Amino acid sequence: MSNAKSVTDDSFQADVLDSTDTIMVDFWAEWCGPCRAVSPILDAIASEHADKIKIVKLNVDDNPQMAMKYQITSIPAMKVFRGGEVVKTVIGARPKPAIEAELAEFLA
Repeated sequence: MSNAKSVTDDSFQADVLDSTDTIMVDFWAEWCGPCRAVSPILDAIASEHADKIKIVKLNVDDNPQMAMKYQITSIPAMKVFRGGEVVKTVIGARPKPAIEAELAEFLA
């Protein structure tokens, strides 16, 4: 489905919070149509801006602890982390230009 790395409740600390990179976590679920629609857009952004932002995916059905911790109530929800802190939240499927506009400060 996607070539983005999957993270789990168990790997979240090491993969996201302890990372020195800017990381966008895509909170998604298999049954979510908008999540499937946004996935190739995020893959494209990740490959075009690999030097600036890393994109990982967290399945909220399989990893309820992180979904609860970050108060994910609707998906797709994308949160950008820097230094272990959420610095940006984007909720809902959007076209690529809209997502890139939301991420402009990280992609510059």
